[in-house]
Parts: sequence; structure tokens; C-alpha cells
Amino acid sequence: MDGTRTAEWLTPEELAEAQRGFEVMKQAVEEDLWRVACLLAGKRDSELLGRTEFEVRDRVLQIGAKAIETAVNGRKKRGTRGAASSVGNAGGTPASSSGGKRRS
Repeated sequence: MDGTRTAEWLTPEELAEAQRGFEVMKQAVEEDLWRVACLLAGKRDSELLGRTEFEVRDRVLQIGAKAIETAVNGRKKRGTRGAASSVGNAGGTPASSSGGKRRS
């Protein structure tokens, strides 16, 4: 990337938060990305799909989990910006049968 990032849909405050989060996430996942690069470099073309593909997918999922964790931890440090929204109670779920005898 050329260092200039835009996200037109974000407010200036959100864009600044995104930049801070990006920098923290880059550091958190750098080692994981290095391992993915090494894994791929050590495989022949014929070995890239199949088992290697799933290993890469597992590591990418771990990277995603670290990104979520980083965002949550960053927000915890700042605190909430207002009252938490309330969610209504779940309604009753319909029963699969009335419990009566069934005709065969």
C-alpha cells in the first residue's frame, strides 16, 4: 500500500480509530503472517492445495480472532460511549408437537 488509506464512510474520529487499530493489529499478527509466508515458501506448487490450504486457512482464522480481540481490548480501555442498548427478551419458541397421541 502507498500509506494513504481512505474509508469515505467513516467519520474522521472513526478513521483515526481505524488507523490506531490497524497499527496495533499489524504488530499482533506480524509473526502469524511470517509463519504463513514460511509455510507457503516451503511447499512445492503441487503441495499448495489440500492440507497446506487448510493450514493457511486455520492460521488466517487465528489472525482474524486476534483482530477481534485487539478491537475489543482497545474499546475496553476507552470505556463505553453511552448507555448500552437494551435487547428484548426472546419470545417463546413454538413446540414441534402438542404432545398428544399421533395417528399412525
